[in-house]
Amino acid sequence: MPNLRVAIVPVTPFSQNCTLLWDDDTKQAVVIDPGGDVPRIVAAIDKQKLDVRALWLTHGHLDHAGGAMDLRDHLAARAPVEIVGPDLRDSMLLEGLQRQGEMFGVRGLRNVTPDRWLTEGEQVAVGPHIFDVLHCPGHTPGHVVFINHALKFGQLGDVLFQGSVGRTDFPYGDHEALIDAIKTKLLPLGDDFTFICGHGPNSTIGAERRNNPFIQ
Repeated sequence: MPNLRVAIVPVTPFSQNCTLLWDDDTKQAVVIDPGGDVPRIVAAIDKQKLDVRALWLTHGHLDHAGGAMDLRDHLAARAPVEIVGPDLRDSMLLEGLQRQGEMFGVRGLRNVTPDRWLTEGEQVAVGPHIFDVLHCPGHTPGHVVFINHALKFGQLGDVLFQGSVGRTDFPYGDHEALIDAIKTKLLPLGDDFTFICGHGPNSTIGAERRNNPFIQ
């Protein structure tokens, strides 16, 4: 992808795909879903000499947002960093991250209050690279995804995976809403659209349209 670079840093016992995006000309960068293992994320940032401007959150689960406050505080010594997203409808999850962690035996998590919530139709950017925000509920009520139409590339969090879809067996989950979001908002992106998932290998819309049993 011209000038836009990507690195995946697997974090937490859930092997969550924390994603670094940066413009290769300016080194301006964002971190998507810093769920934990903050020293590992910082090492990846320092290796590329990145100027991180924001942390983008797809949703409020601990493996995606649990390290956001610690990472922001660490990076704030260099320059101000915003926590951006998800949709306000995930506020109850972000306000309960410490409790989520205790349920899974993960101590030291901090609740998150984003600097800015996101809604569908907004745009976020890393350097000159513009990403549209789509609201794709079902896994969580406020889940958002980040779509770069020009590069046919996106980060979809826990909405769509290679061969699977996000879990909806939570009290707030909604399988019908998840499948509707995939079919009405993601499949129209085109078969050559490449995406990073919240867990596991990357895929394309075309591969999932052909092979994913959940959306046949």
